[in-house]
Amino acid sequence: MQRRAFLAAAAGAFTAPANSANGSPLRAQPLKPGFFGTEYYDEQERRELLDVLEKRQPFRWYGPGSQPPRKVADLETALARRMKARHALAVTSGTAALTTALAALQVGPGDEVIVPAFTWYSCYNAIVLAGALPVFAEIDDSLNLDPEDTARRITPQTRAIMAVHILGNPCDMDCLLKLARTHKIKLLEDCAQSMGADYHGRPVGSLGHISIYSMQLYKTITAGEGGAVVTNDPILFERASRYHDLGLLRPPHQAALGGAHLQAFAGSQFRMNEFTGGVLLAQMSKLDTIVAALRAHARRVCEGIADVPGLRLRHRPDPQGDLGSVVGLQFESKARRDRFLKAMHEENLPASPPSGSVVLPIQPYIENKATIHPAWPSFTTERGRAIRYGAACCPRTIAILDRHAVIPLDPKYSRHDVDDIVAGVRKALRG
Repeated sequence: MQRRAFLAAAAGAFTAPANSANGSPLRAQPLKPGFFGTEYYDEQERRELLDVLEKRQPFRWYGPGSQPPRKVADLETALARRMKARHALAVTSGTAALTTALAALQVGPGDEVIVPAFTWYSCYNAIVLAGALPVFAEIDDSLNLDPEDTARRITPQTRAIMAVHILGNPCDMDCLLKLARTHKIKLLEDCAQSMGADYHGRPVGSLGHISIYSMQLYKTITAGEGGAVVTNDPILFERASRYHDLGLLRPPHQAALGGAHLQAFAGSQFRMNEFTGGVLLAQMSKLDTIVAALRAHARRVCEGIADVPGLRLRHRPDPQGDLGSVVGLQFESKARRDRFLKAMHEENLPASPPSGSVVLPIQPYIENKATIHPAWPSFTTERGRAIRYGAACCPRTIAILDRHAVIPLDPKYSRHDVDDIVAGVRKALRG
């Protein structure tokens, strides 16, 4: 059906739901999104897990038997291929991936990293644990980093920009990449919430100097936990590989690099095990199916409400590349947004303020600069002591979030589920 014909049909189909006259909700029971990856668990994941058990090879580098374990190695190959990158490194979590990526970039004491005021705790924590100083920038109506405010935050101490693709929506990478080039700083892509999204035809995670993914329960694919670092730079990959494994460079990664180029150094231990690798290897084969379903649902919702007067969608730098995990709406005020949310809940339909992240500068331990030791280097310098967190450093972020709502989608929703969401949004926007 052509878009114009669909909109005409949608207006007739959704303006007056059949059950609205008697005041009953569109859904008898709440419609709730699930956990994407787990909804696709089947015999593939089971076979991978049983294979590890039967071979008794849970450790990625070696074990009993004549053949070395391959699950995590095959996952790295599949991930690098899918994300159009030269190198991928599997680690234990998205947080471990951030810590490893910052180590690869040699972020440390005296350095500053610009991070959005609205993102997850891991982004801030990883910077502080590197001994560096987090510098918060405001978000814009994409709910991602505002490039203009990011530019204002750059100082001679800025080592990197952390571009977090929030809730499936790619950042304005053209502007952020230009900033990074102009100021000769690194761009780290955090794709934890957007695995499978694209930016003008390129997978998120393939544009920056180094990137991370998360495979935690709430992410596009999952093994409960899991993460990865991706880069095209062999030196960054070697440094990441060493850091994630006690400073060592194991033979498979050494072979992939054509030999070692760096000396050993003190590292951490974020190696992924073969059970996790096996589940994620199976999940990788389902990633595009999940993404296609999410995008189809998001497209149907957006087209079904496109003719509503005054409707404003969340800003998307590349609408076609959006993951489709949520549909975001903008409102003129918090009061109007809250009325919309109440109306959706009365219809037993999912809608909420932007979720999955927090306004970091107003978290008490961040505002108070609490660290694991009073002499921790992040806040002991003159600059570290002078910087102030709290609501005063991100007023626009707070105001933007107060005016936005998101409608979470699920790849397993039926067409009826999606049409109920369209009908509910249209009804709620009339209120």
